[in-house]
Amino acid sequence: MSNFRFRCTECGSWYQEEEVRFVCSACTRHQQLGGVTRGVLEVVLDKLPSSWPAAPAASAKFLSAFLPIPSIAFLPPLPVGGTPLLEVPNLRRTLGMKRLWLKDDTRNPSGSTKDRASFLVVAKAREYGCETVAAASTGNAATALAAVAAASQLQAVVFIPASAPEAKLVQMLSYGAVVLPVEGTYDDAFELCLAACQEFGWYNRNTALNPFTIEGKKTAALEIAVDLAPECPDAVLVPTGDGVILSGVAKGFADLQRCGLILRMPRLIAVQPEGSAAIVNALRKGADTIITVPHATSVADSLVVQAPRNALQCLRVIRTSQGGGVTVSDDSIIKAIAELARHTGVFAEPAGAAALAGLRAALDEGLVDPDERVVMLVTGTGLKDVPSASRAVQRPAPIPPSLAAVAKRLRGLSEG
Repeated sequence: MSNFRFRCTECGSWYQEEEVRFVCSACTRHQQLGGVTRGVLEVVLDKLPSSWPAAPAASAKFLSAFLPIPSIAFLPPLPVGGTPLLEVPNLRRTLGMKRLWLKDDTRNPSGSTKDRASFLVVAKAREYGCETVAAASTGNAATALAAVAAASQLQAVVFIPASAPEAKLVQMLSYGAVVLPVEGTYDDAFELCLAACQEFGWYNRNTALNPFTIEGKKTAALEIAVDLAPECPDAVLVPTGDGVILSGVAKGFADLQRCGLILRMPRLIAVQPEGSAAIVNALRKGADTIITVPHATSVADSLVVQAPRNALQCLRVIRTSQGGGVTVSDDSIIKAIAELARHTGVFAEPAGAAALAGLRAALDEGLVDPDERVVMLVTGTGLKDVPSASRAVQRPAPIPPSLAAVAKRLRGLSEG
């Protein structure tokens, strides 16, 4: 028997688990091809704990208290989450922020926050008896699904733009996924994945469409809250593409507020590239609808979407939290990769480093105060896109194998 129900985030309709698999049956009638997902469902647990479980935040005992699973036996045998919340003293001094933290999700098994969603989606696939799970992705969700599915002996089928970074492609292939590069955009891959799942009967992991993607990503917020308890962040900065990570973080804090484990929601701040900023554009205009970005582009490939699939819910939770959004240039993202690495020891892909670029923009725009308790979510490792990171550094020329050459190079560095 389920320990939860679904509630439509758009019209408020309620469903039992056996009544619906993906989206609200009423709102999906308004779905437009290639548009934002209509009728996104939210998991509402029947019961939440009134005190912190006496177990580590990523353990099966802890997760079973907060996630919609009937038994921990369905959880994949691959540890996901439990990533550190770093105090980053050097970056604090550089920015003049004494209460800044970095949530380092680069340490997840496949190197990104997307592992959290795939972990729960695969758990539900195992519960439902599904053998194949499919997803459309710019890269990280595909590698995450491939990794967790491999550990669980399920088949992953992933649809990715043919332009996806090579490192991500190699990752998903190494995990044994069926990889289908699509001649087109992420949005094209998304629609093709929908059609293929319908045709072949695969379980669909697509972001926002599958309600457990949001529920899985809420675990990042649970961990942040545990590590900062009894305090709570004033603001959390989240790199944002489709809006599912941010909505998941919001869901985690909302669940904790609902059961009295935190007193208030932090402000949530979406960070989007200038070339793919549909959600932030809507926030700035005070709009409740999304104008798609037909030729969305950015060095941060993980954040590039024409029609953010979870935009409607994302807009609502940002406004409910009294948060906001910022846009950042590709140049600022590239610079942030090296700055983040030098000051924190965390090597991030462009989408992850966007959190730091976004923090600087939020400080400039007054969305964040330097004295506040602020958390940056860094969502993916730089090893996923080394060519982009190489743009922020200068490769040194080789030197002869002599101490004199070393001394000469060191003098040049000190003089430069």
